[in-house]
Amino acid sequence: QVQLVESGGGLVQPGGSLRLSCAASGFTLDYYTIGWFRQAPGKEREGVSCISSSGGDTDHADSVKGRVTISRDNAKNTVDLQMNSLKPEDTAVYYCASVVDLNYRCSGYVRGEHDMDYWGKGTLVTVSS
Repeated sequence: QVQLVESGGGLVQPGGSLRLSCAASGFTLDYYTIGWFRQAPGKEREGVSCISSSGGDTDHADSVKGRVTISRDNAKNTVDLQMNSLKPEDTAVYYCASVVDLNYRCSGYVRGEHDMDYWGKGTLVTVSS
């Protein structure tokens, strides 16, 4: 059974950091582009970050650029999202998603121009004092 499971969410104060992890089961991530997306209450889902199957191409939304790093460990079948200098507006449910790497640029996935195939159920990040 193909599954993506997110972990690492929680409550953090403004300016703090969190590391989200996306673990795959039922398939190997080696040939997949992985994206992180988020949906805040009352808002549409938006792309946050993306990494290609090789890790050679990454992209981040302007709202998080300079504050996040995406990385992957294909041996562990995981993709992590390190988030620093968190702001209250980063509060959202964060989802990871996968799609077979079709050699599209990550920027397209972050902008929502391409579809993802599999989605996790999300992990809640709350930034509040």
